[in-house]
Amino acid sequence: MFEEKRRATGGAAGSLSILIVPREKWRTNRGSHRVGKGDVGLRKLWLGNTRREDTEPKMEVLTKQLQIAELAAARPEVSFTSLNHYLDMDWMKDAYRRTRRESAPGVDGKTMEEYGKELESNLQELIGRAKSGRYHAPPVRRVHIPKGDGKETRPIGIPTCEDKVLQRAITMLLEPIYEQEFMECSFGFRPGRSAHDALEYLWKQCMDNRVRWILDVDIRSYFDTLDHAKLREIVSQRVQDGVVRRLIGKWLKAGVMEAGVMSYREQGTPQGGVISPILSNIYLHEVLDKWFAHEVKVRLKGRAFLVRYADDCAPRARDREDELGVVRNCTTDEG
Repeated sequence: MFEEKRRATGGAAGSLSILIVPREKWRTNRGSHRVGKGDVGLRKLWLGNTRREDTEPKMEVLTKQLQIAELAAARPEVSFTSLNHYLDMDWMKDAYRRTRRESAPGVDGKTMEEYGKELESNLQELIGRAKSGRYHAPPVRRVHIPKGDGKETRPIGIPTCEDKVLQRAITMLLEPIYEQEFMECSFGFRPGRSAHDALEYLWKQCMDNRVRWILDVDIRSYFDTLDHAKLREIVSQRVQDGVVRRLIGKWLKAGVMEAGVMSYREQGTPQGGVISPILSNIYLHEVLDKWFAHEVKVRLKGRAFLVRYADDCAPRARDREDELGVVRNCTTDEG
């Protein structure tokens, strides 16, 4: 279906340039295809929970995403060195369509409707700045919204409209790669996986494993405390494209504007940013999901499983002794 073109010089061991040459046109009647974990229809997997027709991707973009996904699934040991060539006008227009029209403006006050009035020229200029390194991530406007019972608030970062479009474009590159990595226990902010799916998975696992003990775990201030260096290290294991990595670094270092005061964070990623959900899933997949599967479960006597929705997770154990074992591992292991 595709050919791989390796770097002639300068390519690290295990790296791969994915200049893909399609040999046949992707057919919409291919039926259900196993991309990543579980048999899911292709359109359901990549459209996710679309709200209206104009959020649906162009078939050309969907085809490219599926090519990336198939390569990622077939070559889990390699890193992607050439992703930014997908950032063409079709890709960026699709990113614009997938960005919510009613989303609040950022620090520049510009709305999505205003940005779309000269869409072609705006996107063409954005592509040039992103690929050349001239793009500067603008400050994020921070607001606070009530959390839970209203006694606490959650900080939400609001990027500018242009920044949202570019973040969406990069998210569209990362999703087909990491959907091959993420585990069945992970549900938050993933295409085709809702909170209802998480509850159904939880119920089935509890019934099948006769679970009696449940731990409800919330990672406090997770989005504000995410370690930048560790995240960049994790991303680099699969993504070596300089444009993509540089943009992620700029977003992590972007300033935060709150009540007219600018600040710069040493850790964390703004909750509410378009790219924040997938970055948080990439991080927690490595330090929590894989850790539980490979380090914790092997130390328990009975059956146990984990369900995670973004930064909320719930380890389950069959008996009291294993529940205490999970607690001990959570407090003594690094993860």
